[in-house]
Amino acid sequence: MIIAIRISGLVEMQTKVEETLFRTRLRRKYAAVLLKPTAENQKLLLKLRNFIAYGDINKETLALLIQKRGMPKVKGKKIDVDKVIESLEKKNFNDLEIKPFFRLHPPRGGIDSKNHFGTSRKAVLGDNKNAINDILRRML
Repeated sequence: MIIAIRISGLVEMQTKVEETLFRTRLRRKYAAVLLKPTAENQKLLLKLRNFIAYGDINKETLALLIQKRGMPKVKGKKIDVDKVIESLEKKNFNDLEIKPFFRLHPPRGGIDSKNHFGTSRKAVLGDNKNAINDILRRML
């Protein structure tokens, strides 16, 4: 699974990019979505790499994300984390009992949100590969 986290806000953003972020449910700053690693999603991430941080999420971080930031579609209902993780690969995200996006806290310790990953120690934009798990844990 690939997780994409929106880092930049709405100021001075092109209309096409803003529409793409809106359609992928990244409507606010520090919102995250899970994507399947398909060719179409890879092209989408390449288009949005100047505005989001993305990478491969591991099972432990995914369980922590669903447990802490997952919101049920039906208000007041409890989320079974193991059941959701098992059904993520089989079902569409709309068929699950959780909302298809996650609202995150700004990263503790700060980030350098204007630089791409690899240029400085706290840079996060673009493909973070497995380092996205560390960033995500600081945002929970």
